[in-house]
Amino acid sequence: MTTLIKNGTVVSATGRHTAEVLVDGTTISAVLQPGSAAATSAESGAERVIDATGRYVVPGGIDCHTHMELPFGGTFASDTFEIGTRAAAWGGTTTIVDFAVQKTGENVRDSLETWQAKAEGQCAVDYAFHMILGGVDEAALKEMDALVGEGITSFKLFMAYPGVFYSDDGQILRAMQKAADNGALITMHAENGIAIDVLSEQAAARGQTDPVYHGITRPSRMEGEATNRAIQLALVAGAPVYFVHLSASEALERVAEARDAGYNVFAETCPQYLYLNLEDHLGLPGFAGAGYVCSPPLRTKEHTHHKDLWRGLRTNDLAIVATDHCPFCMKDQKELGKDDFRAIPNGIGGVEHRMDLIYQGVVMGELSLERWVETCSTTPARMFGMYPQKGVIAPGSDADIVLYDPSARTEISVDTHHMSMDYSAYEGTTIDGKVDTVMSKGRILIEEAPITARRATGPTSAEVCRRTCSRTQSPDGHPPRLVGPTTPV
Repeated sequence: MTTLIKNGTVVSATGRHTAEVLVDGTTISAVLQPGSAAATSAESGAERVIDATGRYVVPGGIDCHTHMELPFGGTFASDTFEIGTRAAAWGGTTTIVDFAVQKTGENVRDSLETWQAKAEGQCAVDYAFHMILGGVDEAALKEMDALVGEGITSFKLFMAYPGVFYSDDGQILRAMQKAADNGALITMHAENGIAIDVLSEQAAARGQTDPVYHGITRPSRMEGEATNRAIQLALVAGAPVYFVHLSASEALERVAEARDAGYNVFAETCPQYLYLNLEDHLGLPGFAGAGYVCSPPLRTKEHTHHKDLWRGLRTNDLAIVATDHCPFCMKDQKELGKDDFRAIPNGIGGVEHRMDLIYQGVVMGELSLERWVETCSTTPARMFGMYPQKGVIAPGSDADIVLYDPSARTEISVDTHHMSMDYSAYEGTTIDGKVDTVMSKGRILIEEAPITARRATGPTSAEVCRRTCSRTQSPDGHPPRLVGPTTPV
């Protein structure tokens, strides 16, 4: 099917302009000057015309840090790949990069195949995988070479969670040396897990078991120290390093210093570290703060963490905003730690809200419109080998397109979100903007902008959308996608 998107403002990492976007099948075939002969011809021949008046036309969001179905603390993240990617689509994210999990003692390839099987045929949007290395040994290092040749080019190591995912400095160095040889990228969870375990054990021994102590026993200095140590190991190995979910000023300082010195050091942050804090959220009375337990933890509002992170996004010391989407319900999941914060499953759900929350940064004057697109779509595509197939509105790119209405409003609530969580970490937050229409490889997943069917060769888009959450096979043979209702409930 050919689709023309007209009257919208196309936004890229480098600017914005009024243009008409012609989609042919699964890809963008042309970006046209309004009123030109080519645009007129395209409109007359299009089978479907979308009126994007008053809307931004942006590349679909790429969330390069999600954890669907992650096993943690005797339970699993509550979003399956089906539910989680459907929620992603509602929030304007058209690609996720999840983490396949290898724990210590497990085979790397077997672990990857397990996660591939979880996702196959279940995802509403495109997906890819990083590989978690929970045990760095000779077999794992050899497998890294093989997986890079097969398209798995990023590997995650943990300086936290001793006994589960933890790698010591020697293991980290060996993995980084291997990455330097085969071109892989090491992504790093940087917290001093050994020291944190001491602090958390001491707190529990004092009877300090409320959720807030999850944050107090994971001080920001421990993230700064681990970040510096990982940078030094990367420099010795001659490998690039990418820090996931950076939350603290001390860690950002180390990243900025390395980047200023010309080293290949990169980092992401997440919406929770820009908006939420230890006192007002993690420190809620009783057990309510458990809903905000994540690692690294929410930081104190008494320091400049929030201000520094927004500045880091403007200066490109923070390259990407991802979510670390790892949702758990309060009932039966977070409640596992009702008597001991150490047993609370770590994670906050946010894949549905990332585009909106970071757009609010545009409204607040923290970021430019172009930087919003860059951090949420273009740079993730570049960092993880998807550009220019994704991350840009350009001829030849996948038709992953979001129409965003800056004049509308979004209110975040557990009553309306599409994630399988029984609460929302952003309950009651109002965004001055709204995801309007979402297209994945030319297929409309979410529909609100006015559409005219010119020459129907099958069901119109409206007819497709009425098949609420029906499973359909895409014409290019990619995994089935879920088609959602036309408007949020």
